[in-house]
Amino acid sequence: VEQKQQMIRKAGILEMVPISESLEDIGGLENLKEWMRKKSVILRDMSRAREFGVELPKGVLIAGVPGCGKSLNAKASAQLFEVPLLKLDMGRLMGKYVGESEANLRQAIALAEAIAPCVLWVDELEKAFAGIGGDGGGAEVTTRLFGQFLTWMQEKRSAVFVVATANDVMKLPPELMRKGRFDEIFYVRLPTVEERKKIFEIHIKKRRRQDYKGIDISKLVEKTTGYSGADIEGVVKDGIESAYVAGKDKVSTEDILKAIKETH
Repeated sequence: VEQKQQMIRKAGILEMVPISESLEDIGGLENLKEWMRKKSVILRDMSRAREFGVELPKGVLIAGVPGCGKSLNAKASAQLFEVPLLKLDMGRLMGKYVGESEANLRQAIALAEAIAPCVLWVDELEKAFAGIGGDGGGAEVTTRLFGQFLTWMQEKRSAVFVVATANDVMKLPPELMRKGRFDEIFYVRLPTVEERKKIFEIHIKKRRRQDYKGIDISKLVEKTTGYSGADIEGVVKDGIESAYVAGKDKVSTEDILKAIKETH
């Protein structure tokens, strides 16, 4: 792993993301988690899966509301598959000379394949390929990069599992969505009542496990309709912070309710 990290640092195109999150840190999204677990069975013993006639997984596209666990899922999937997590930032690929951006993408792909098995995380996919099919030099480069990326996704035979995240699917070209590129496309929406319960539980237990029993979660859930997972995490952090600053020795339901009240 150390050697792989050095290779990536030298190239300067991909970034190796340290992983501390697991699927247990995600509240809700049960369908997606179940699907990931199935894929992990294949990726952990690829030679046996191949002998059985199973195709190597290509990747997943997770789209939906910001702050609802898309990036968290990308990190947790690498933890689940027990492989390194590489992040592809399209901004780093863009070069000032003709053909440089395309060469950078080829290098990034070659690097990911050399390090495989790994998870390649392409964050905010719709921004990465913004301006496809438009006029002007920048748009032409993006269109070529996009074509190159599509071909690779289609023909991929290596154990690079692509996790792409996007906020706005409407901006993505239809050829990216068809079967054969990604194994599956998931839509992540705002958490339901049950999911909010789970998210509160995860964040309170992570920080103040000893106070969890004394906090009325259903009261908090009631007041947080329309909150995303990231909003709930923010509310819990603020509640704990204000309890600490006020010199209290434990966090109460009131502290978190006050934080909810102050959140717009």
